[in-house]
Amino acid sequence: MPRRTSPRTLQVPVDLPEESTTSSWLRSIRLSGFSVLMLGVVVLAIVVLAPGIRVLVDQRQQIAQLEAAVEAQRDTVGDLQEQRARWDDPAYITAQARDRLLYVMPGEYAYLILDDVAAPPSTEPVPAKAGLEETRVDWTASLLSSWFAAGLSETPAPQSPDQR
Repeated sequence: MPRRTSPRTLQVPVDLPEESTTSSWLRSIRLSGFSVLMLGVVVLAIVVLAPGIRVLVDQRQQIAQLEAAVEAQRDTVGDLQEQRARWDDPAYITAQARDRLLYVMPGEYAYLILDDVAAPPSTEPVPAKAGLEETRVDWTASLLSSWFAAGLSETPAPQSPDQR
């Protein structure tokens, strides 16, 4: 007679690794038809609204730039109004005429100095010479001859406008 096995099943203990919280959380998500539909609606809303939001942000930046330009123009207008108010003062007008147009009041003498600013130093170094050089012109003789020529001249000195 064949041997009968018992209906009892053998249970063998298995040591499984512990589940991480992330994987257990992902396994607990159940997607229903409604969830898929809502996810589709959210994605569609993002696709539809993204260009409009980009245009809105661009317009806000443009508005901020234009407001900054308007503020700069207001500052310029304020400066020009202050400058115009200065021109109402006769003393300011006189000072500007003296500085810009070189006008003088009657009885005053004007002296104009040309090239009163020293030339800027050159950026290139000047090479040094090996020996000393002697000048070809005797400057003392030139100075004395000029002084004697001016003192012994027969032509009268030019008259200034006030001495006429």
